[in-house]
Amino acid sequence: MKVLLISANTLREPYPVYPLGLDYVAGALRSQHQVHRLDMNGTAGQESVISAIHAFKPDVVGISLRNIDNTDVLHPQGFLAQYRDLTRSVRRATGAPIVLGGSGFTIFPHETMQLLQADYGIVGEGERMGDLLAAIVAGEDPAAIPGVIGRTRSPVKESQPWSQVVLRDFDPQAPHVAFYLKNGGMLNLQTKRGCPFRCVYCSYPHLEGPVLRCESPEQVARTAKQLEEAGAKYIFLTDSAFNADIDHSLAVARAFRAAQVSIPWGGFFAPTHMPEDYFRVMADCGLKHVEFGTESMADAVLQVYRKPFKTDHVLQAHRAAVAAGLHVAHYFLFGGPGETPQTLEETFSNVDKLEKTVLFLFCGMRIYPHTGLYDIALRQGQIMAGQSIVEPVFYRSPALRSEDLPARIERQAQGRDNWVIAAGGDKVVKIMNRMYRRGHTGPLWEYLIR
Repeated sequence: MKVLLISANTLREPYPVYPLGLDYVAGALRSQHQVHRLDMNGTAGQESVISAIHAFKPDVVGISLRNIDNTDVLHPQGFLAQYRDLTRSVRRATGAPIVLGGSGFTIFPHETMQLLQADYGIVGEGERMGDLLAAIVAGEDPAAIPGVIGRTRSPVKESQPWSQVVLRDFDPQAPHVAFYLKNGGMLNLQTKRGCPFRCVYCSYPHLEGPVLRCESPEQVARTAKQLEEAGAKYIFLTDSAFNADIDHSLAVARAFRAAQVSIPWGGFFAPTHMPEDYFRVMADCGLKHVEFGTESMADAVLQVYRKPFKTDHVLQAHRAAVAAGLHVAHYFLFGGPGETPQTLEETFSNVDKLEKTVLFLFCGMRIYPHTGLYDIALRQGQIMAGQSIVEPVFYRSPALRSEDLPARIERQAQGRDNWVIAAGGDKVVKIMNRMYRRGHTGPLWEYLIR
């Protein structure tokens, strides 16, 4: 069959993110189907979609929905309306079945199916599209496959995390690759799926499962070398926490060095207890940027957030990374369960102990189904059973006045260039685009380090 895969994401804040999921779905289909990829971030808009459909004449169209909204309580931006417009354009251009997937879809499958009026949806990992296509060819009902739903609002048949071979089909000649090479030079890489942590707000365990499934370090390094040879100037590791498996992360880093990957790379890390020489080894193997999902520096809050570390661990991990010569950033998430005026001040006091860093500060937690935060919000009456939360609903700590929290954060951040509220908004995007045009590459936040 001829399959057109579309990445619907157009969010470029703070920088455009390569549609990695399309490569994996294409990898699962390539042996039996003809696949064409289209990225809405690197096209001229829906006219390009219509032109591609007329030229390719697909038998099936898959649309990947990465984000439902930007999860920013201060400057909320939803994407469902543009996804609906895209789906309508596809429907007008072809009678081929439309299949939805992606992380955003997996979190809100029924609501998204109803709004976009697609034919099928894949809840969870997109490699199941091969099973869906096989059912269509055989004249069987794809919705009978675990993890696949149709238009009826029947319960999703629970599927297990993908256990078969994972193949990434990266095409360096694909038109959308050039877009990312031109705008920051960053391509991305996944070394494992799943997340063993139980953070109260996070949907990763629902999306990928709670058990780590690690890729061969040698295969990861071969892919990294392939990205470098395609022109990438920087590689970002998309794992929920690269160091969730210490031994595997070290093996991947050493495999990069053995494969002579010469471009810098970075990723998300949990500021947990790590071996003394961990970040030195990482730096020796090419790591340049460490992004810590710290969220708070008050132990009482970290406990409620179910984080696998305490404030002392944050300080130790930070100092070790800085001592290794790495650029370090921390993400904070204020106003969640357990947050009080006292814990807020405790975090601010401890943050002042972090030297040579950038802070990204968010207030208000987006409530997602299948999370501990959802259950807390339900018990506290912040949401109702059966309530749709596809339109963003944010948790508000009962101990804080919601209007006071942003103002308090802004006062604390005033005069500190390395304190960035949310993702920085349009101002940061414009600055980064200007730097990219001048030839700078990578995430660029290191220029804010103080």
